[in-house]
Amino acid sequence: MERAEVALASLTAEPVTPDRLRRVLEQALVFAGAAFAGVYTPGDDPALLRLAESAGLPRTLYGLRDCYPAAGTSPVAEVHRTGQPLWLGPVELADGPDARRTPSPVAFSVAVLPLGPAGAGCLLAAGEHPGGFGTDDRSCLELIARAVAVPVPADAHDTGELPEDAFTLAMDTGRIEVGAGILRLFGIGRESFDGRVETLLGRTVPDDLPALMSVVEPDHMSIGDRELEFRILRAAGPPAWLRLRGRLLPGGGGRPARLVGTVADASTLRSDVTDVARVQRLAAALATAGTVKDVGRAVVAALRTPLHADRIALAELENDRLVVTVLDPPEPEAWPEVWRSEWRTEWPDAPVRAMPTLAAALREGRARIWPAGSVLEPALGEVGPGGLAVLPLPAGGRLAGACLIGWDSPHDFAPDERALLTASAALTGQALLRAHAFDAEHELVGMLQRTLLPRRLPRLPGAVAVARYLPTTAGLEVGGDWYDVIPLADNHVALVIGDVQGHNAGAATLMGQMRTALRAYAAEGHAPDVVVAHANRLLLDMETDLFATCAYLDVDMERGTALCVRAGHLQPVLRHPDGAAEILRTEGGPPLGVLPQAEFPMTPLRLRPGTVIALTTDGLVETHDADLDAGMDRLARELAAADPAHLGLVADALLTGAHRGDDVALLLMRYDGMAVRPLRESWTVWRVPEAARHARRFTRRTLRAWDVPQHTVDAALLVVSELVTNALVHTGGPVRLDMSLVGRRLRLAVADSCPRSPVQPTSIGWEATGGRGILLVEAVSEAWGTVPVSGGKQVWADLVADG
Repeated sequence: MERAEVALASLTAEPVTPDRLRRVLEQALVFAGAAFAGVYTPGDDPALLRLAESAGLPRTLYGLRDCYPAAGTSPVAEVHRTGQPLWLGPVELADGPDARRTPSPVAFSVAVLPLGPAGAGCLLAAGEHPGGFGTDDRSCLELIARAVAVPVPADAHDTGELPEDAFTLAMDTGRIEVGAGILRLFGIGRESFDGRVETLLGRTVPDDLPALMSVVEPDHMSIGDRELEFRILRAAGPPAWLRLRGRLLPGGGGRPARLVGTVADASTLRSDVTDVARVQRLAAALATAGTVKDVGRAVVAALRTPLHADRIALAELENDRLVVTVLDPPEPEAWPEVWRSEWRTEWPDAPVRAMPTLAAALREGRARIWPAGSVLEPALGEVGPGGLAVLPLPAGGRLAGACLIGWDSPHDFAPDERALLTASAALTGQALLRAHAFDAEHELVGMLQRTLLPRRLPRLPGAVAVARYLPTTAGLEVGGDWYDVIPLADNHVALVIGDVQGHNAGAATLMGQMRTALRAYAAEGHAPDVVVAHANRLLLDMETDLFATCAYLDVDMERGTALCVRAGHLQPVLRHPDGAAEILRTEGGPPLGVLPQAEFPMTPLRLRPGTVIALTTDGLVETHDADLDAGMDRLARELAAADPAHLGLVADALLTGAHRGDDVALLLMRYDGMAVRPLRESWTVWRVPEAARHARRFTRRTLRAWDVPQHTVDAALLVVSELVTNALVHTGGPVRLDMSLVGRRLRLAVADSCPRSPVQPTSIGWEATGGRGILLVEAVSEAWGTVPVSGGKQVWADLVADG
């Protein structure tokens, strides 16, 4: 909790940026163990709650919608209306209205928390913890909900005085209560202020008044957040820039709808308002814009307020369609009817053929301006009845798209504005082209990342494992880090972590191939060094210049031992039951894909109950200002100080403050020891005439020592006789008989060197001399099957030893 509080305090203290909400939501993934976190707020239509921002896995994995009716029965709507949180587990969700929308039977829990009082929206988090969100997780989510919400100042009647920069405006009467700091900004004394909003609006620069009125008029402001910069007149000197952040709260319970928020001095941010400075600011913002939406936000911020425009649309040109990516304002009613008729999901998809004037401007490739009263087709005329500017966005010898800027009131275009528009168009076109390519690759690698990493970890006999993955926030959001937990035969478990060189689609693809290959080699029953050696040869055979590092641990859950193989990867870190942590000094080989004849030595480990194994990638322990050794030492210290009883919280704590310039993968396993260890015996079958009889004698002697009932012994002797005989007759090489007893379940298994599985005959005639053995095994056993074992196979059959 303390780490979460520190992280959230740091984020909320920063200036407001377009990505701050997403960064706050990411804390739910780190500290509360959520797999998805999103904010639902009312849109222009208060009857709908829309997803404003999200982080984590796609919402569709949990059957979540993009919007919900505010009057509906969904948990989002209920929390929005009541202002009371909901904590829903898998049972409650299975009975909910959206249960059928979940694409697969995923056991997950959902937390829905209000953002302040009723009607202010809500925070939704989904997690895959079997027990739902714990006490600490819930406290962390409550912190995040408070950090997401715009602070709502208390009424002056409740506290006696508002904070310095706060205000609350009653929408029915226009009465406003303001803090002393706001009155000082407007140059009004407390004694002379009459409490009317018109008194403050009268100090506003006339050109900025329409934009400010759109905020304080309830018909033009959606319930939720709004931020606006405007100018006020001063007795001496140039106008002062102020920044308003507000939230419209619906009325209820005898109280009117209220606009609440803060007003702060923004003059320091507006020290230079020349057109040259605006172009420079736009160029700086576009240089760091990673996505198409980032480009759109930068254009809106740079042009709409300086030009006093009423609407801006940024669109990409795809064949004959104008695919709009950013609209400001975003409400559909603010745009032409033909655009709304072509509405797809969130943004319109307008055909260029419906706007021949626009098509002609795009063919000319230069900025066009139409003053008020120009005769234009409705699709364009309704964008700017008081004036319209169309900016073709050139990039790389072609058109990347177009920017439309419209005014409602008649607007006179000055020469400097035309120069500003022309310069902005060239900058925006290049940025849009880069961002489109980035978005395409980002979507590809994001899809690869979601599909190639494990959705969930398996339940382990005698152990608990958790994993975390944090994508890089620099450039593309995925890379080549991966982890895996692979259940193996005889209560063995393989822990795998690796890192493919690079951060692009190629690295993500290769990561998936390596993870699949290691899983396949492990399932074949190979020893750990052979598994890694096979993966090395496979990577060398691929036509790639990339290499990969890997750490592979084969853990015997019954004996509490492990074999560790490293291929150029970081050492594992062990936390012993007494709380001491050490960085292991295991032997290692080179990275995968470097040397054809590389050797990968195995290092044995001893695990006592309570031991925690930590495997990670270098993104967690290496930064530009700290070397690898220092990072590993820090990881060991933090692991030693953690409480291993709550492994998920340990993982979250270790990720706190992780450098996000690289991917981070973390895999933790706490070895508890098996409560019930199986009884096991093995017998090497010699190829002698009496081999089957010797195997039966060994089986009878062993099962009597285990107090297995006689009728189960008789069935077991039949199974052993058939399986051993088949192995001796149809295969060559060594044959081994293995027996294990767990509770009342007896497993008989015969391993040989032939990879071909026995075929069950569909029918057997009276004259047939063979083929009945497998039918007999199936008849007397609960289940039977085959598994690969190091180049051969193992045929097994299970019996229930009833008394």
